Amino acid sequence: MGSLVLPGPQDCAELHRELTPDFHSLCQQQPIGRRLFRDFLATVPSYQVAADFLEEVCSWELADPGSGHGLALQALLVPVSSHPFPSPALATRCQAATTEEELAALVVLAKAEATAFLQDQPLRDFLASPFYDKSLQGKLLERQPVCDKDFTEFRLLGRGGFGEVCAVQGKNTGKMYACKKLDKKRLKKRGGEKMALLEKEVLERVSSPFIVSLACAFQTRSHFCLVMSLMAGGDLKFHIYCVGERGLSPSRVVFYAAQMACGLLHLHSLGILYRDLKPKDVLLDDGGSCRLSDLGLAVHIQDDKPITQRAGTSGYMAPEILMEKVSYSYPVDWFAMGCSIYEMVAGRTPFRDYKEQVSKEDLRQRTLKEEVSFQHGDFTNDTKDICRLLLAEKPEQRLGIGGQPRKHPFFKSINFPHLEAGLVEPPICAGPFGEVLPKICDGAVPIAWQEEIIETGLFEELSDPNRPCVFLNQGKYVSLKPAKTHGEWSAGDSGHNQPSPPVSLSPRGQQPGSWDKAKTRGSSQRLQGQSQQWVMKPGPHQSPLTPDHELCGQG
Repeated sequence: MGSLVLPGPQDCAELHRELTPDFHSLCQQQPIGRRLFRDFLATVPSYQVAADFLEEVCSWELADPGSGHGLALQALLVPVSSHPFPSPALATRCQAATTEEELAALVVLAKAEATAFLQDQPLRDFLASPFYDKSLQGKLLERQPVCDKDFTEFRLLGRGGFGEVCAVQGKNTGKMYACKKLDKKRLKKRGGEKMALLEKEVLERVSSPFIVSLACAFQTRSHFCLVMSLMAGGDLKFHIYCVGERGLSPSRVVFYAAQMACGLLHLHSLGILYRDLKPKDVLLDDGGSCRLSDLGLAVHIQDDKPITQRAGTSGYMAPEILMEKVSYSYPVDWFAMGCSIYEMVAGRTPFRDYKEQVSKEDLRQRTLKEEVSFQHGDFTNDTKDICRLLLAEKPEQRLGIGGQPRKHPFFKSINFPHLEAGLVEPPICAGPFGEVLPKICDGAVPIAWQEEIIETGLFEELSDPNRPCVFLNQGKYVSLKPAKTHGEWSAGDSGHNQPSPPVSLSPRGQQPGSWDKAKTRGSSQRLQGQSQQWVMKPGPHQSPLTPDHELCGQG
Protein backbone atom coordinates (compact mmCIF):
# COMPACT_ATOMS: atom_id res chain seq x y z
CA MET A 1 0.00 0.00 0.00
CA GLY A 2 1.11 3.54 -0.69
CA SER A 3 1.33 6.00 2.19
CA LEU A 4 -2.03 7.77 1.91
CA VAL A 5 -3.04 10.09 4.74
CA LEU A 6 -6.57 11.39 5.19
CA PRO A 7 -6.62 15.21 5.49
CA GLY A 8 -7.73 16.60 8.83
CA PRO A 9 -11.24 18.08 9.28
CA GLN A 10 -9.69 21.53 9.71
CA ASP A 11 -8.38 21.32 6.13
CA CYS A 12 -11.89 20.96 4.70
CA ALA A 13 -13.33 24.36 5.65
CA GLU A 14 -12.84 25.87 2.19
CA LEU A 15 -14.24 22.76 0.50
CA HIS A 16 -17.26 22.88 2.82
CA ARG A 17 -18.04 26.41 1.63
CA GLU A 18 -17.41 25.54 -2.02
CA LEU A 19 -19.63 22.46 -2.35
CA THR A 20 -23.40 22.52 -2.72
CA PRO A 21 -24.46 19.02 -1.62
CA ASP A 22 -26.87 17.20 -3.92
CA PHE A 23 -28.73 14.23 -2.45
CA HIS A 24 -28.66 12.10 -5.59
CA SER A 25 -24.96 12.66 -6.22
CA LEU A 26 -23.67 12.65 -2.64
CA CYS A 27 -25.87 10.01 -1.01
CA GLN A 28 -26.72 7.68 -3.91
CA GLN A 29 -24.09 7.86 -6.65
CA GLN A 30 -20.79 8.47 -4.86
CA PRO A 31 -19.67 5.28 -3.04
CA ILE A 32 -18.03 6.97 -0.03
CA GLY A 33 -20.89 9.43 0.43
CA ARG A 34 -23.46 6.64 0.05
CA ARG A 35 -21.71 4.50 2.66
CA LEU A 36 -21.27 7.33 5.17
CA PHE A 37 -24.89 8.46 4.71
CA ARG A 38 -26.05 4.90 5.39
CA ASP A 39 -23.83 4.74 8.49
CA PHE A 40 -25.33 8.01 9.71
CA LEU A 41 -28.91 6.81 9.17
CA ALA A 42 -28.13 3.77 11.31
CA THR A 43 -27.57 6.08 14.30
CA VAL A 44 -31.18 7.37 14.25
CA PRO A 45 -33.88 4.63 14.49
CA SER A 46 -36.56 6.53 12.54
CA TYR A 47 -34.10 7.27 9.73
CA GLN A 48 -32.89 3.69 9.64
CA VAL A 49 -36.46 2.43 9.17
CA ALA A 50 -36.76 4.40 5.91
CA ALA A 51 -33.34 3.21 4.70
CA ASP A 52 -34.18 -0.42 5.51
CA PHE A 53 -37.50 -0.11 3.68
CA LEU A 54 -35.77 1.14 0.52
CA GLU A 55 -33.31 -1.77 0.66
CA GLU A 56 -36.18 -4.25 1.06
CA VAL A 57 -37.96 -2.70 -1.94
CA CYS A 58 -34.78 -3.04 -4.00
CA SER A 59 -34.48 -6.71 -3.03
CA TRP A 60 -38.14 -7.30 -3.89
CA GLU A 61 -37.72 -5.65 -7.31
CA LEU A 62 -34.79 -7.97 -8.11
CA ALA A 63 -36.52 -11.12 -6.84
CA ASP A 64 -37.75 -13.64 -9.41
CA PRO A 65 -41.54 -13.51 -9.82
CA GLY A 66 -43.10 -16.61 -8.32
CA SER A 67 -45.75 -17.94 -6.02
CA GLY A 68 -44.32 -16.06 -3.04
CA HIS A 69 -43.82 -12.76 -4.85
CA GLY A 70 -47.24 -11.37 -3.87
CA LEU A 71 -46.87 -12.47 -0.24
CA ALA A 72 -43.49 -10.74 -0.05
CA LEU A 73 -45.09 -7.61 -1.45
CA GLN A 74 -47.83 -7.71 1.14
CA ALA A 75 -45.31 -8.26 3.95
CA LEU A 76 -43.40 -5.27 2.66
CA LEU A 77 -46.36 -2.87 2.74
CA VAL A 78 -48.30 -3.97 5.82
CA PRO A 79 -45.91 -2.29 8.31
CA VAL A 80 -45.67 0.92 6.22
CA SER A 81 -48.50 2.64 8.12
CA SER A 82 -46.36 2.58 11.28
CA HIS A 83 -43.27 3.98 9.55
CA PRO A 84 -42.36 7.66 9.96
CA PHE A 85 -42.17 8.53 6.27
CA PRO A 86 -45.53 7.78 4.54
CA SER A 87 -48.27 10.38 4.28
CA PRO A 88 -51.57 9.59 6.09
CA ALA A 89 -53.29 9.00 2.73
CA LEU A 90 -50.65 6.48 1.64
CA ALA A 91 -50.74 4.69 5.00
CA THR A 92 -54.52 4.29 4.71
CA ARG A 93 -54.28 2.97 1.14
CA CYS A 94 -51.60 0.45 2.17
CA GLN A 95 -53.91 -0.95 4.86
CA ALA A 96 -56.87 -1.19 2.47
CA ALA A 97 -55.08 -2.67 -0.58
CA THR A 98 -55.81 -6.32 -1.36
CA THR A 99 -54.82 -7.13 -4.94
CA GLU A 100 -51.25 -7.57 -6.10
CA GLU A 101 -51.70 -4.83 -8.72
CA GLU A 102 -52.76 -2.33 -6.04
CA LEU A 103 -49.86 -3.32 -3.80
CA ALA A 104 -47.34 -3.00 -6.64
CA ALA A 105 -48.56 0.52 -7.43
CA LEU A 106 -48.39 1.47 -3.75
CA VAL A 107 -44.80 0.24 -3.48
CA VAL A 108 -43.80 2.79 -6.11
CA LEU A 109 -45.48 5.57 -4.12
CA ALA A 110 -44.01 4.39 -0.82
CA LYS A 111 -40.54 4.25 -2.37
CA ALA A 112 -40.90 7.84 -3.61
CA GLU A 113 -42.11 9.09 -0.21
CA ALA A 114 -39.31 7.28 1.66
CA THR A 115 -36.73 8.87 -0.65
CA ALA A 116 -38.33 12.31 -0.21
CA PHE A 117 -38.28 11.79 3.57
CA LEU A 118 -34.53 11.08 3.54
CA GLN A 119 -33.89 14.17 1.41
CA ASP A 120 -35.46 16.40 4.07
CA GLN A 121 -34.45 16.41 7.76
CA PRO A 122 -32.17 13.33 7.59
CA LEU A 123 -30.07 14.99 4.89
CA ARG A 124 -29.81 18.24 6.89
CA ASP A 125 -28.75 16.31 9.99
CA PHE A 126 -26.20 14.35 7.96
CA LEU A 127 -24.65 17.55 6.61
CA ALA A 128 -24.19 18.78 10.19
CA SER A 129 -22.67 15.51 11.40
CA PRO A 130 -19.08 14.17 11.59
CA PHE A 131 -20.07 11.66 8.90
CA TYR A 132 -20.30 14.47 6.34
CA ASP A 133 -16.99 15.88 7.57
CA LYS A 134 -15.47 12.46 6.86
CA SER A 135 -16.88 12.53 3.33
CA LEU A 136 -15.28 15.96 2.81
CA GLN A 137 -11.95 14.53 3.94
CA GLY A 138 -12.31 11.82 1.30
CA LYS A 139 -13.31 14.41 -1.31
CA LEU A 140 -10.22 16.50 -0.50
CA LEU A 141 -8.02 13.41 -0.81
CA GLU A 142 -9.73 12.63 -4.13
CA ARG A 143 -8.76 16.09 -5.43
CA GLN A 144 -5.04 15.73 -4.82
CA PRO A 145 -2.90 16.08 -7.98
CA VAL A 146 -2.24 12.93 -10.02
CA CYS A 147 0.88 12.34 -12.10
CA ASP A 148 2.77 9.51 -13.79
CA LYS A 149 4.74 8.89 -10.56
CA ASP A 150 1.55 7.52 -9.01
CA PHE A 151 1.57 4.55 -11.42
CA THR A 152 3.91 1.75 -12.38
CA GLU A 153 3.86 1.04 -16.10
CA PHE A 154 3.88 -2.60 -17.17
CA ARG A 155 3.56 -3.34 -20.84
CA LEU A 156 2.11 -2.10 -24.08
CA LEU A 157 -1.44 -3.25 -24.80
CA GLY A 158 -1.96 -1.61 -28.17
CA ARG A 159 -1.40 1.40 -30.40
CA GLY A 160 -3.80 3.87 -31.99
CA GLY A 161 -3.74 6.89 -34.25
CA PHE A 162 -2.78 9.33 -31.49
CA GLY A 163 -0.75 7.19 -29.12
CA GLU A 164 -0.74 3.92 -27.23
CA VAL A 165 -2.39 2.06 -24.37
CA CYS A 166 -0.35 0.53 -21.54
CA ALA A 167 -1.19 -1.55 -18.50
CA VAL A 168 -0.40 0.36 -15.31
CA GLN A 169 -0.75 -0.27 -11.60
CA GLY A 170 -1.71 2.36 -9.04
CA LYS A 171 0.96 2.54 -6.36
CA ASN A 172 -1.46 3.54 -3.61
CA THR A 173 -3.91 0.67 -4.04
CA GLY A 174 -2.20 -1.88 -6.31
CA LYS A 175 -5.19 -1.81 -8.68
CA MET A 176 -4.51 -2.43 -12.37
CA TYR A 177 -5.68 0.00 -15.06
CA ALA A 178 -5.29 0.73 -18.76
CA CYS A 179 -3.58 4.05 -19.47
CA LYS A 180 -4.37 5.67 -22.81
CA LYS A 181 -1.40 7.92 -23.65
CA LEU A 182 -2.21 10.53 -26.32
CA ASP A 183 0.84 12.08 -27.95
CA LYS A 184 0.60 15.90 -27.76
CA LYS A 185 2.59 16.46 -30.97
CA ARG A 186 0.40 14.08 -32.96
CA LEU A 187 -2.76 15.63 -31.54
CA LYS A 188 -1.61 19.12 -32.49
CA LYS A 189 -0.43 18.07 -35.95
CA ARG A 190 -3.70 16.34 -36.81
CA GLY A 191 -6.04 18.71 -34.96
CA GLY A 192 -7.16 16.13 -32.41
CA GLU A 193 -7.12 18.30 -29.28
CA LYS A 194 -10.89 18.85 -29.23
CA MET A 195 -11.54 15.16 -29.84
CA ALA A 196 -9.30 14.19 -26.89
CA LEU A 197 -11.02 16.73 -24.63
CA LEU A 198 -14.46 15.52 -25.73
CA GLU A 199 -13.56 11.88 -24.99
CA LYS A 200 -12.38 12.86 -21.51
CA GLU A 201 -15.54 14.86 -20.84
CA VAL A 202 -17.76 12.00 -22.05
CA LEU A 203 -15.92 9.45 -19.89
CA GLU A 204 -16.33 11.74 -16.87
CA ARG A 205 -20.09 11.88 -17.36
CA VAL A 206 -20.83 8.20 -17.89
CA SER A 207 -21.41 5.87 -14.96
CA SER A 208 -22.43 2.45 -16.19
CA PRO A 209 -21.15 -1.11 -15.71
CA PHE A 210 -21.44 -1.47 -19.49
CA ILE A 211 -19.02 1.34 -20.41
CA VAL A 212 -15.35 1.63 -19.46
CA SER A 213 -14.89 4.12 -16.63
CA LEU A 214 -12.33 6.89 -16.27
CA ALA A 215 -10.33 6.71 -13.03
CA CYS A 216 -8.26 9.87 -13.51
CA ALA A 217 -6.55 12.05 -16.10
CA PHE A 218 -3.15 13.76 -16.04
CA GLN A 219 -0.43 14.94 -18.37
CA THR A 220 3.30 14.52 -18.82
CA ARG A 221 5.58 16.72 -20.92
CA SER A 222 4.75 14.68 -24.02
CA HIS A 223 1.37 13.00 -23.43
CA PHE A 224 -2.18 13.43 -22.19
CA CYS A 225 -3.01 10.33 -20.14
CA LEU A 226 -6.45 8.82 -19.48
CA VAL A 227 -6.42 6.07 -16.84
CA MET A 228 -9.38 3.73 -17.40
CA SER A 229 -10.77 0.30 -16.54
CA LEU A 230 -8.45 -2.54 -17.52
CA MET A 231 -10.41 -5.10 -19.52
CA ALA A 232 -8.34 -8.27 -19.36
CA GLY A 233 -10.55 -10.51 -21.51
CA GLY A 234 -9.76 -9.07 -24.96
CA ASP A 235 -12.19 -7.56 -27.46
CA LEU A 236 -15.18 -9.21 -29.13
CA LYS A 237 -13.46 -9.19 -32.52
CA PHE A 238 -10.74 -11.44 -31.10
CA HIS A 239 -13.32 -13.84 -29.68
CA ILE A 240 -15.30 -13.89 -32.94
CA TYR A 241 -12.38 -14.65 -35.25
CA CYS A 242 -9.52 -16.07 -33.18
CA VAL A 243 -11.11 -18.44 -30.64
CA GLY A 244 -12.46 -21.67 -32.12
CA GLU A 245 -14.73 -21.44 -35.15
CA ARG A 246 -15.70 -18.03 -36.47
CA GLY A 247 -18.68 -16.54 -34.69
CA LEU A 248 -20.04 -16.92 -31.18
CA SER A 249 -22.57 -19.25 -29.60
CA PRO A 250 -26.20 -18.00 -29.51
CA SER A 251 -26.15 -17.56 -25.72
CA ARG A 252 -23.06 -15.36 -25.90
CA VAL A 253 -24.51 -13.30 -28.76
CA VAL A 254 -27.67 -12.53 -26.76
CA PHE A 255 -25.74 -11.78 -23.57
CA TYR A 256 -23.22 -9.41 -25.18
CA ALA A 257 -25.92 -7.72 -27.28
CA ALA A 258 -27.97 -7.10 -24.12
CA GLN A 259 -25.01 -5.46 -22.41
CA MET A 260 -24.24 -3.40 -25.51
CA ALA A 261 -27.87 -2.23 -25.60
CA CYS A 262 -27.67 -1.17 -21.94
CA GLY A 263 -24.48 0.77 -22.67
CA LEU A 264 -26.03 2.54 -25.67
CA LEU A 265 -29.19 3.43 -23.75
CA HIS A 266 -27.09 4.94 -20.97
CA LEU A 267 -25.12 7.07 -23.44
CA HIS A 268 -28.30 8.19 -25.20
CA SER A 269 -29.93 9.09 -21.86
CA LEU A 270 -27.06 11.54 -21.36
CA GLY A 271 -27.47 12.99 -24.85
CA ILE A 272 -24.31 11.28 -26.14
CA LEU A 273 -24.02 9.68 -29.59
CA TYR A 274 -21.39 6.89 -29.70
CA ARG A 275 -20.85 6.72 -33.50
CA ASP A 276 -18.24 3.93 -33.44
CA LEU A 277 -19.86 0.78 -32.09
CA LYS A 278 -18.13 -2.35 -33.42
CA PRO A 279 -16.86 -5.64 -31.90
CA LYS A 280 -13.27 -4.37 -31.73
CA ASP A 281 -14.39 -1.62 -29.33
CA VAL A 282 -16.40 -3.93 -27.09
CA LEU A 283 -14.04 -5.28 -24.42
CA LEU A 284 -14.45 -8.19 -22.02
CA ASP A 285 -13.37 -8.17 -18.40
CA ASP A 286 -11.92 -11.26 -16.74
CA GLY A 287 -15.37 -12.17 -15.44
CA GLY A 288 -16.85 -12.48 -18.94
CA SER A 289 -18.93 -9.28 -19.08
CA CYS A 290 -18.40 -6.67 -21.79
CA ARG A 291 -18.16 -2.88 -21.90
CA LEU A 292 -18.16 -0.26 -24.63
CA SER A 293 -14.81 1.48 -25.03
CA ASP A 294 -12.97 4.04 -27.17
CA LEU A 295 -15.34 7.00 -27.04
CA GLY A 296 -13.06 9.17 -29.17
CA LEU A 297 -15.78 9.73 -31.80
CA ALA A 298 -18.62 10.27 -29.33
CA VAL A 299 -20.43 13.59 -29.58
CA HIS A 300 -23.05 15.49 -27.57
CA ILE A 301 -26.43 15.85 -29.28
CA GLN A 302 -27.69 19.44 -29.36
CA ASP A 303 -31.10 20.30 -30.79
CA ASP A 304 -29.88 23.48 -32.46
CA LYS A 305 -26.77 21.89 -34.00
CA PRO A 306 -27.48 19.04 -36.45
CA ILE A 307 -24.66 16.51 -36.91
CA THR A 308 -23.62 15.87 -40.51
CA GLN A 309 -19.93 15.02 -40.19
CA ARG A 310 -18.98 11.60 -41.52
CA ALA A 311 -17.56 9.57 -38.64
CA GLY A 312 -17.30 5.89 -37.78
CA THR A 313 -15.83 2.69 -39.21
CA SER A 314 -16.52 1.41 -42.72
CA GLY A 315 -18.94 -1.50 -42.63
CA TYR A 316 -20.71 -0.24 -39.51
CA MET A 317 -21.81 3.25 -40.61
CA ALA A 318 -25.53 3.80 -41.18
CA PRO A 319 -26.80 4.96 -44.59
CA GLU A 320 -27.54 8.48 -43.30
CA ILE A 321 -23.87 8.90 -42.28
CA LEU A 322 -22.73 7.79 -45.74
CA MET A 323 -24.98 10.31 -47.48
CA GLU A 324 -23.54 13.77 -47.99
CA LYS A 325 -24.80 16.63 -45.80
CA VAL A 326 -27.59 14.62 -44.18
CA SER A 327 -28.07 15.09 -40.43
CA TYR A 328 -28.27 12.03 -38.22
CA SER A 329 -28.86 11.10 -34.58
CA TYR A 330 -29.22 8.11 -32.24
CA PRO A 331 -30.46 5.62 -34.90
CA VAL A 332 -26.91 5.36 -36.31
CA ASP A 333 -25.82 3.61 -33.09
CA TRP A 334 -28.61 1.05 -33.41
CA PHE A 335 -27.60 0.38 -37.02
CA ALA A 336 -24.04 -0.33 -35.83
CA MET A 337 -25.44 -2.64 -33.17
CA GLY A 338 -27.32 -4.56 -35.87
CA CYS A 339 -24.03 -4.97 -37.76
CA SER A 340 -22.33 -6.20 -34.58
CA ILE A 341 -25.04 -8.78 -33.78
CA TYR A 342 -24.86 -10.03 -37.37
CA GLU A 343 -21.06 -10.32 -37.11
CA MET A 344 -21.18 -12.19 -33.79
CA VAL A 345 -23.52 -14.77 -35.34
CA ALA A 346 -22.06 -15.15 -38.85
CA GLY A 347 -18.38 -14.39 -38.32
CA ARG A 348 -18.55 -11.68 -40.99
CA THR A 349 -20.10 -8.24 -41.39
CA PRO A 350 -23.45 -7.80 -43.20
CA PHE A 351 -21.99 -6.09 -46.27
CA ARG A 352 -18.60 -7.77 -46.63
CA ASP A 353 -17.60 -11.43 -46.57
CA TYR A 354 -14.83 -12.72 -44.34
CA LYS A 355 -11.42 -11.50 -45.62
CA GLU A 356 -13.05 -10.05 -48.74
CA GLN A 357 -11.13 -7.07 -50.15
CA VAL A 358 -13.64 -4.29 -50.83
CA SER A 359 -12.99 -0.61 -51.47
CA LYS A 360 -14.67 1.95 -49.22
CA GLU A 361 -16.81 3.17 -52.12
CA ASP A 362 -18.03 -0.35 -52.95
CA LEU A 363 -18.80 -0.94 -49.28
CA ARG A 364 -20.69 2.36 -49.20
CA GLN A 365 -22.80 1.35 -52.22
CA ARG A 366 -23.58 -2.06 -50.69
CA THR A 367 -24.71 -0.41 -47.45
CA LEU A 368 -26.95 2.03 -49.32
CA LYS A 369 -28.48 -0.36 -51.85
CA GLU A 370 -28.15 -4.07 -50.96
CA GLU A 371 -30.51 -6.16 -48.86
CA VAL A 372 -28.96 -8.11 -45.99
CA SER A 373 -29.00 -11.91 -46.40
CA PHE A 374 -29.04 -14.42 -43.55
CA GLN A 375 -27.32 -17.57 -44.80
CA HIS A 376 -25.60 -18.70 -41.61
CA GLY A 377 -27.30 -21.60 -39.84
CA ASP A 378 -27.28 -19.90 -36.42
CA PHE A 379 -29.67 -17.15 -37.51
CA THR A 380 -32.92 -17.88 -35.66
CA ASN A 381 -36.16 -16.14 -36.53
CA ASP A 382 -35.73 -13.73 -33.61
CA THR A 383 -32.12 -13.00 -34.59
CA LYS A 384 -33.10 -12.32 -38.20
CA ASP A 385 -35.94 -10.07 -37.08
CA ILE A 386 -33.88 -7.92 -34.72
CA CYS A 387 -31.12 -7.58 -37.33
CA ARG A 388 -33.65 -6.49 -39.98
CA LEU A 389 -35.15 -3.95 -37.59
CA LEU A 390 -31.77 -2.56 -36.52
CA LEU A 391 -30.45 -2.48 -40.10
CA ALA A 392 -33.52 -0.76 -41.56
CA GLU A 393 -32.51 1.77 -44.22
CA LYS A 394 -34.75 4.57 -42.92
CA PRO A 395 -33.80 5.82 -39.44
CA GLU A 396 -37.42 6.34 -38.37
CA GLN A 397 -38.16 2.64 -39.01
CA ARG A 398 -35.15 1.40 -37.06
CA LEU A 399 -35.53 -0.43 -33.75
CA GLY A 400 -34.43 1.78 -30.89
CA ILE A 401 -36.55 4.75 -31.91
CA GLY A 402 -40.19 3.67 -32.01
CA GLY A 403 -39.84 0.93 -29.41
CA GLN A 404 -37.60 -0.20 -26.60
CA PRO A 405 -34.95 -2.57 -28.07
CA ARG A 406 -34.76 -4.57 -24.85
CA LYS A 407 -38.39 -5.67 -25.26
CA HIS A 408 -37.68 -7.55 -28.51
CA PRO A 409 -38.17 -11.36 -28.31
CA PHE A 410 -34.46 -11.75 -29.16
CA PHE A 411 -33.80 -10.79 -25.52
CA LYS A 412 -36.51 -12.98 -23.98
CA SER A 413 -33.91 -14.94 -21.98
CA ILE A 414 -32.43 -11.78 -20.39
CA ASN A 415 -33.68 -10.33 -17.11
CA PHE A 416 -32.50 -6.75 -17.60
CA PRO A 417 -32.91 -5.58 -13.96
CA HIS A 418 -30.78 -8.55 -12.92
CA LEU A 419 -28.29 -7.81 -15.71
CA GLU A 420 -27.91 -4.19 -14.58
CA ALA A 421 -27.46 -5.35 -10.99
CA GLY A 422 -24.70 -7.76 -12.02
CA LEU A 423 -26.74 -10.83 -11.06
CA VAL A 424 -26.68 -12.57 -14.46
CA GLU A 425 -23.90 -15.12 -14.85
CA PRO A 426 -21.92 -14.59 -18.09
CA PRO A 427 -22.13 -17.55 -20.50
CA ILE A 428 -18.33 -17.83 -20.54
CA CYS A 429 -15.66 -16.52 -18.20
CA ALA A 430 -12.44 -15.12 -19.62
CA GLY A 431 -10.48 -16.88 -16.88
CA PRO A 432 -8.51 -14.40 -14.78
CA PHE A 433 -4.77 -15.03 -14.68
CA GLY A 434 -4.87 -14.94 -10.90
CA GLU A 435 -6.97 -18.14 -10.83
CA VAL A 436 -4.67 -19.99 -13.23
CA LEU A 437 -1.41 -18.93 -11.57
CA PRO A 438 -1.75 -21.04 -8.37
CA LYS A 439 -2.51 -24.12 -10.47
CA ILE A 440 0.68 -23.59 -12.51
CA CYS A 441 3.00 -22.51 -9.68
CA ASP A 442 2.14 -25.25 -7.19
CA GLY A 443 5.69 -26.21 -6.16
CA ALA A 444 8.03 -29.14 -6.69
CA VAL A 445 7.37 -32.36 -8.62
CA PRO A 446 8.16 -35.22 -6.17
CA ILE A 447 10.47 -37.52 -8.17
CA ALA A 448 12.48 -34.76 -9.86
CA TRP A 449 12.88 -32.85 -6.59
CA GLN A 450 13.99 -35.93 -4.63
CA GLU A 451 16.48 -36.91 -7.36
CA GLU A 452 18.01 -33.43 -7.18
CA ILE A 453 18.32 -33.57 -3.38
CA ILE A 454 20.05 -36.98 -3.49
CA GLU A 455 22.31 -36.29 -6.52
CA THR A 456 23.65 -33.06 -5.02
CA GLY A 457 24.40 -34.65 -1.65
CA LEU A 458 22.03 -32.29 0.10
CA PHE A 459 19.98 -35.16 1.51
CA GLU A 460 22.99 -36.49 3.49
CA GLU A 461 23.70 -32.98 4.71
CA LEU A 462 20.12 -32.53 5.84
CA SER A 463 20.20 -35.94 7.56
CA ASP A 464 23.22 -35.00 9.71
CA PRO A 465 22.11 -35.37 13.35
CA ASN A 466 24.38 -32.47 14.35
CA ARG A 467 22.58 -30.08 11.98
CA PRO A 468 20.67 -27.30 13.83
CA CYS A 469 16.96 -27.85 14.36
CA VAL A 470 14.42 -26.11 12.16
CA PHE A 471 11.08 -24.40 12.55
CA LEU A 472 8.33 -23.54 10.06
CA ASN A 473 8.18 -19.84 9.20
CA GLN A 474 5.68 -18.60 6.57
CA GLY A 475 5.61 -22.02 4.89
CA LYS A 476 9.43 -22.42 4.81
CA TYR A 477 11.67 -24.55 7.06
CA VAL A 478 14.30 -22.22 8.51
CA SER A 479 17.43 -23.40 10.36
CA LEU A 480 18.10 -22.23 13.90
CA LYS A 481 21.44 -21.63 15.56
CA PRO A 482 22.45 -20.26 18.94
CA ALA A 483 22.45 -16.48 19.09
CA LYS A 484 25.71 -14.73 19.90
CA THR A 485 24.37 -13.54 23.24
CA HIS A 486 22.18 -14.98 26.01
CA GLY A 487 22.21 -18.44 24.32
CA GLU A 488 18.98 -17.75 22.40
CA TRP A 489 18.10 -19.50 19.16
CA SER A 490 17.99 -17.34 16.03
CA ALA A 491 17.23 -17.97 12.38
CA GLY A 492 20.19 -18.95 10.22
CA ASP A 493 21.41 -16.15 7.99
CA SER A 494 23.04 -17.95 5.08
CA GLY A 495 22.01 -19.77 1.90
CA HIS A 496 18.46 -20.58 0.97
CA ASN A 497 17.48 -21.13 4.61
CA GLN A 498 17.37 -17.36 5.11
CA PRO A 499 13.77 -16.22 5.73
CA SER A 500 12.43 -13.70 3.26
CA PRO A 501 9.30 -11.55 2.91
CA PRO A 502 6.44 -13.45 1.25
CA VAL A 503 6.26 -11.35 -1.92
CA SER A 504 9.35 -9.19 -2.37
CA LEU A 505 13.09 -9.29 -2.97
CA SER A 506 13.28 -5.52 -3.04
CA PRO A 507 15.29 -3.12 -0.91
CA ARG A 508 13.42 -1.69 2.04
CA GLY A 509 11.47 1.47 1.50
CA GLN A 510 10.45 0.73 -2.07
CA GLN A 511 6.74 0.85 -2.86
CA PRO A 512 4.90 -2.45 -3.43
CA GLY A 513 3.70 -3.05 -6.93
CA SER A 514 6.87 -1.71 -8.59
CA TRP A 515 9.54 -3.40 -10.68
CA ASP A 516 12.82 -4.37 -9.06
CA LYS A 517 15.95 -5.80 -10.66
CA ALA A 518 16.96 -8.61 -8.37
CA LYS A 519 20.06 -10.75 -8.74
CA THR A 520 18.83 -14.31 -9.16
CA ARG A 521 20.19 -17.70 -10.06
CA GLY A 522 17.85 -20.18 -11.72
CA SER A 523 14.43 -20.15 -10.14
CA SER A 524 15.65 -19.58 -6.57
CA GLN A 525 15.38 -16.27 -4.77
CA ARG A 526 19.03 -15.98 -3.70
CA LEU A 527 20.65 -12.62 -4.12
CA GLN A 528 23.70 -14.26 -5.66
CA GLY A 529 24.99 -14.88 -9.17
CA GLN A 530 25.33 -12.51 -12.09
CA SER A 531 22.20 -12.97 -14.18
CA GLN A 532 19.50 -10.32 -13.85
CA GLN A 533 15.83 -11.09 -13.94
CA TRP A 534 12.84 -8.79 -13.66
CA VAL A 535 10.78 -9.54 -10.57
CA MET A 536 7.58 -7.77 -9.73
CA LYS A 537 6.76 -6.81 -6.18
CA PRO A 538 2.98 -7.08 -6.12
CA GLY A 539 0.83 -4.76 -4.09
CA PRO A 540 -1.93 -6.16 -1.88
CA HIS A 541 -4.43 -8.45 -3.61
CA GLN A 542 -2.13 -8.68 -6.67
CA SER A 543 -0.48 -11.77 -8.12
CA PRO A 544 3.19 -11.61 -9.09
CA LEU A 545 3.48 -10.74 -12.78
CA THR A 546 6.37 -10.85 -15.20
CA PRO A 547 6.90 -8.64 -18.26
CA ASP A 548 5.68 -11.55 -20.41
CA HIS A 549 2.33 -11.73 -18.62
CA GLU A 550 -0.33 -11.33 -21.29
CA LEU A 551 -2.86 -8.60 -20.55
CA CYS A 552 -5.49 -8.07 -23.23
CA GLY A 553 -7.28 -4.77 -22.95
CA GLN A 554 -7.81 -1.49 -24.67
CA GLY A 555 -5.97 -1.35 -27.94
